[in-house]
Amino acid sequence: MMTRLLTNQIATMTEMRDPQKVLDRAHGKPVAVLRNSKLVGYFVPAEATLDEGDSRPATMDEVMAHLEESRERAQPVLEYLRDK
Repeated sequence: MMTRLLTNQIATMTEMRDPQKVLDRAHGKPVAVLRNSKLVGYFVPAEATLDEGDSRPATMDEVMAHLEESRERAQPVLEYLRDK
């Protein structure tokens, strides 16, 4: 079974000997770290985790409005699952 990587930036364990070089090449994006072509983990630069100020938790009114808007699209799935 092949592991799905959550980023398109990749580095080997050998390349991680020089983490600054890996960071520079990643341009602020997370990097999948591989050993023998198998995922070991992710190297995530600090800038990839910083809150940009644009994100905030949705209010209950926003959540309910989104659910109402998506109901028509989701209704066939809900009806299918009701019988299961």
